[in-house]
Amino acid sequence: MEALALVRHEWADGHRQLEAQRGDPRRYRRLVEQVEALTDELRRRVGGTYSLAELTAAYRDADTWARQTIADRAPGSGWPRDLALVLAAAFYAYQRGASDYLS
Repeated sequence: MEALALVRHEWADGHRQLEAQRGDPRRYRRLVEQVEALTDELRRRVGGTYSLAELTAAYRDADTWARQTIADRAPGSGWPRDLALVLAAAFYAYQRGASDYLS
């Protein structure tokens, strides 16, 4: 599978996992706050004009800066176990702004 297709699949899975938490409003709200913090950081790092390839490149090293971003801006009980989920969900949301985004 092509690298872009693979990461987009990961991002979609993170989004689905996030949406599956709607039944627990407190947990869902906390996860959404973390996704928003990561989306803000993505905007700072990637900018407002970008391609899916550039976004994919940013995803490669995102674990490092995402961990620090959540720790600084939106920590919640047990947040490290949710890092992969919120990171993927943030990239899923942010991909829609890519210059070459096609759903």
